[in-house]
Amino acid sequence: MKEKNLVAQKIRTTHVGSLPRTPELLEANQNRASGSVPDDAFFEILEKAVDEVVARQVELGIDIINEGEYGHITSGAVDYGSWWNYSFSRLGGLTMTDVDRWASEEVVRSEPGKPRLTSFSDRRDRTLFREAYEDPESGIFTGRAKVGNPEFTGPITYVGQKEVDADVKLLKDAMAKHNVTDGFVAALSPGSAARLNNKYYDTESEVIQACGAALSHEYKAITDAGLTVQFDAPDLAEAWDQINPEPSIEDFRGFVRERIDVLNESIKDIPKDQTRLHICWGSWHGPHVTDVPFGDILEEILRAEVGGYTFEAASPRHAHEWKIWKDVELPDNVLLYPGVIAHSTNVVEHPELVADRISNFAEVVGPDKVVASTDCGLGGRLHHQIAWAKLDSLVKGAEIASKRLY
Repeated sequence: MKEKNLVAQKIRTTHVGSLPRTPELLEANQNRASGSVPDDAFFEILEKAVDEVVARQVELGIDIINEGEYGHITSGAVDYGSWWNYSFSRLGGLTMTDVDRWASEEVVRSEPGKPRLTSFSDRRDRTLFREAYEDPESGIFTGRAKVGNPEFTGPITYVGQKEVDADVKLLKDAMAKHNVTDGFVAALSPGSAARLNNKYYDTESEVIQACGAALSHEYKAITDAGLTVQFDAPDLAEAWDQINPEPSIEDFRGFVRERIDVLNESIKDIPKDQTRLHICWGSWHGPHVTDVPFGDILEEILRAEVGGYTFEAASPRHAHEWKIWKDVELPDNVLLYPGVIAHSTNVVEHPELVADRISNFAEVVGPDKVVASTDCGLGGRLHHQIAWAKLDSLVKGAEIASKRLY
């Protein structure tokens, strides 16, 4: 299931992963957590939901599809937070606490040469716009219920084989039913998994390495099934805003470099053309004025031994950054998955705008190296009607771009 444009002679389409959950699935997840729905009944609902979300992607004309991240569910995470929280049940060595890192008031200050993450509520974007963040009518949307987070209290292991096998089987079964050939499953990057509080390891580097070794089992399970694995890695860009005070670019590049090195080690035994890396500046609907410029970290990002890069390119803070690819020579076997649809606005992009955005990238790196995508996951961040309308516009924009470019 190699994601190549050359054979298709068109601009192909995909998305970043999370799609709107059905009310039935959300209710079943909550009931399962409370013990009122047994596992077998829950998985019947999950199987039906995955089949439906695959069918809907196929109906729209999306080329590279997934299971909507429907299997990435945990008690209390509801919808938006599951991209990260799902790992809590898949990693051993964790002890649950009632501390929510998004809500924590803990202040952590970094030193030159030693960047450290502070709490989510102490981010620099939130500090600059504190009044707006605290005003429920400001329009800033973080979309996440408060939930407790675990801590690392023992050796980190992978205990999620049953869950990842279920993700893979549900997607593969639905793909076979609906005659789909290209599919992907998202998985947490080592650096993102390592953001929990550590009470066991001596250094942060040990935590990241242990997360990489553990999650390598998840990555391999996905690719062994013939699917592409997408590494969700907001730790590579979003973390800049969470380091207080603002670090030097050199220090942050070192921060990114260490996480890329661990990712490379964790994927050394899987096919490169079945991997793609998602770079994200955070999915909250806020000002984002403290985002690190993509060009400042691109050299480190490109050290990742992956078959493609997905990133925000429709965001009002990052849409102009398509120009940085003019100075990059991509290898023949590496694809770009620029986001041409934003997750941070309810406005549905016009297909002509989508086509223009696609064309910008195609003219710089070549159309055969471009797969049109979204900035980030749409599930839980937009109303389901708007999310699906955006994906429809994505497909229509790609069709327009294909006529221009081929």
